[in-house]
Amino acid sequence: MTTPQTVAAVVVTYNRSRLLLECLAALLTQSRPVDRIVLVDNASADGTPEILREQGYLDHPKIQYVRLETNTGGAGGFSEGIRLGYEAGYDWMWIMDDDAEPYPDALETMEPHLRHEGIGGVANLTIGLDGKPQAEHRGWLTLNNAGPRAHRAIDPGALAVTREISFASFVGLAVHRSAVERVGLPKKEMFIKADDLEYCVRLAGLGPLILVPASKIHHKDGVNVNFERRRRFGFESARVPLDKLWLSYFSLRNLSWVRLQHCGRGTALMYAIRQFLRLSLGILVFDTDRWVRLRFYWNAIGDAWGGVFDNDKPKRLTRA
Repeated sequence: MTTPQTVAAVVVTYNRSRLLLECLAALLTQSRPVDRIVLVDNASADGTPEILREQGYLDHPKIQYVRLETNTGGAGGFSEGIRLGYEAGYDWMWIMDDDAEPYPDALETMEPHLRHEGIGGVANLTIGLDGKPQAEHRGWLTLNNAGPRAHRAIDPGALAVTREISFASFVGLAVHRSAVERVGLPKKEMFIKADDLEYCVRLAGLGPLILVPASKIHHKDGVNVNFERRRRFGFESARVPLDKLWLSYFSLRNLSWVRLQHCGRGTALMYAIRQFLRLSLGILVFDTDRWVRLRFYWNAIGDAWGGVFDNDKPKRLTRA
């Protein structure tokens, strides 16, 4: 008889208490119950602890609530949550943001695929606000010329109901403790953006990640950039507002750093040049606050190449 696998859901939250309550309710009503919920609060300032206490979640026997002293970003929160789940001895860490709401049978549908050996992890299918699958959250990496590999250590019968992928966002990705032992924790220094990509690069080195399309998780995309649309010379462009430019800094810095680590310096340099030229052209044509934006992107690329993870820099660049 196969020993049941224990599953700890790792949830990271920051200033989204309403979404968090929906996430917790969905986790606690799974048809296959989770064994534990490790809830990491990134120093929320919206009254999250008080709301959790009012709803009885702080006293719930299945919930381990950990409040960090400072906001460490998604990367720091997931690193801490996976560490706690791993050290507590759980077999699988099921990772998600607070804007995720698993379907009632998500874990039950995914569970049979948690028994496969030789895999990097198991992912749910993310469903967006429009009710459609979010393809950009699940797919193949091109960083290391990845393609379907020779290490398909999956039961052929299971392949009919799964897909092999090499990247999944931290919205319903399950990672086995043996994988954590071999590749470590997410790189907390990345703060936010592409930390899941970087972790999947390491996990894919152990074996394929498998997507279970029948196991679904609703992703509400709580961070909304609200692009500003501008027209010049008959062309239109969606522009990132200044108050969200920090997200672009982290995205460009971290993606550039990941390419530098896994693609070689030549490929990473071509990516950096191409991105900076593309961004600069858009800035020169559509924006009036040109120097602020150029400074953000130039610093992002420079920090990637220097391996500098100064996560307070965007704040300083905004004030400069």
